[in-house]
Amino acid sequence: MRDIARDADITVASIYHHFKSKQEILQDIMTRALHDAIAMTRGALLRAGGSPDAQLQALVRAWVMFHTTRQLDALVGATELRSLNEAGRRLVVALRDEQEGLFRDVVERGVEEGAFEVEFPRDAVRGIINMGQSVCTWWRSDGPLRAEELADRYADLALAMVQHRPRRVGAPAS
Repeated sequence: MRDIARDADITVASIYHHFKSKQEILQDIMTRALHDAIAMTRGALLRAGGSPDAQLQALVRAWVMFHTTRQLDALVGATELRSLNEAGRRLVVALRDEQEGLFRDVVERGVEEGAFEVEFPRDAVRGIINMGQSVCTWWRSDGPLRAEELADRYADLALAMVQHRPRRVGAPAS
């Protein structure tokens, strides 16, 4: 708490004026980050158009951009679930499930429509989510790869994971 107060140039007492406990601070950080990630990915999904491949790419790009632009929040969200009390954990898990549902719905629809041929769609979704989430642990803004380039690469990797089969021009939809 002293480190947070020092970095924010406030007193520890000021922090506790806004939050009752460390637990409440952690829960607030994690839920805000998840709400923001959901809003970002949902917005990308709405702008992507109707095809599952375009939607999956948009989701992955937004997911990776969140994890590169909000690295510290993303890292806390990825590693501190175990530190929450039961009520906080339930809330965060529900938000995490909502986020996963966006990916799962797109991938399952892609399988149903014949755009994706992945045998295990739920496993692919978990892999895609974890792949994007992990960038918060290693990507550096001063590194050789811009966040947008990484997002594009991961979007292509996600299509490979779901075994995307582009429809041939003139071929009927399934």
